[in-house]
Amino acid sequence: MKITRRPEWLQKKISPAAHADMERLLGDLRLHTVCQEAHCPNISECFRQRQATFLILGRLCTRLCSFCNVTKEQPGPVDQAEPARVAAAVVRLGLKHVVITSPTRDDLPDGGAEHFAATVAAVREASPGTRIELLIPDFQGERASLAVVVAARPDILGHNLETVPRLYHIRQGADYRRSLRVLEMLGELAPELPAKSGLMLGLGEEEVEVLEVLADLRRVGCAYLSLGQYLAPSKGHQPVQRFIEPAEFERFRERALAMGFSHVESGPYVRSSYHADQYGSLDTLQA
Repeated sequence: MKITRRPEWLQKKISPAAHADMERLLGDLRLHTVCQEAHCPNISECFRQRQATFLILGRLCTRLCSFCNVTKEQPGPVDQAEPARVAAAVVRLGLKHVVITSPTRDDLPDGGAEHFAATVAAVREASPGTRIELLIPDFQGERASLAVVVAARPDILGHNLETVPRLYHIRQGADYRRSLRVLEMLGELAPELPAKSGLMLGLGEEEVEVLEVLADLRRVGCAYLSLGQYLAPSKGHQPVQRFIEPAEFERFRERALAMGFSHVESGPYVRSSYHADQYGSLDTLQA
């Protein structure tokens, strides 16, 4: 079943006029954001507040997920000057919390882990007070790559499961157990580092399946969780099967907190980096 008409609680407007200053800055620094590439519905709100989720390692992905708007092509070489430009953007925007992610780069031996680490180092040097959150791909489950990223000492490290195991055909090239193992290895490598994951709802999952995934996440020590409504970027993407009502998102939030998650953002417009600065506190994370 394909649903195209959005309910009243999903009528957030995008205002291009609010983007001008941010897009000029990003253009000057030759940086990409997942906000732009994924056609995020929160882009006007976040850009107006001078917040962005930086997309490093280029804008081309080596996998063929049917829900994602990031371009699927063979990527080019890694831009070694990019970490310094991300750091410059953090300084120019005065960011107290920055989220950095990437497309999946299966073409790179380490999946881009060294580049993530270099970006963390550049931001740390340029803006020592900024809290750094990384949202990483699965690095094909390679522990050595994860260890490189962990050694860079981000403040939060995230990897999204995205959906329930039964629907993993929409994540071509990904594997549920491998992604879960990534989060488990993060806990083994750095137990004190808060791990974060997220799910899209409305793809046809059942409530019991969602709760089973949340139980899996708690079992591997995941502390932070985001739950949001899947919205198809275009008619050519995976169609929405159901719009989740706000009250249902709230029930999931309450269930997740009862299961032991430290912080949960759950709502129709929630995305991995939406309200990211509200997960935990700097004092807690550095204790």
